Amino acid sequence: MGKSNIKATDDQQSSFPKFKAYSIDEILAAGGATAFANKLGKNFGDLEARLKELPEDAFLTDEEVEQALKTLRESK
Repeated sequence: MGKSNIKATDDQQSSFPKFKAYSIDEILAAGGATAFANKLGKNFGDLEARLKELPEDAFLTDEEVEQALKTLRESK
């Protein structure tokens, strides 16, 4: 069993996401979070309209929020 016979499968996903990460220094050099987002072409002006398009079950209920916060507090 030699190492030359090892083949990687093509159907496996990379363990690294396909998103570019930026350092704090890069964001601050751009002029802050808003200026950085603008330079990347991101516009959050229509965020409210996009949120309204989501179905009702996309959001947590009050009970789910309380349970999630309780779990977070207990895990500290």
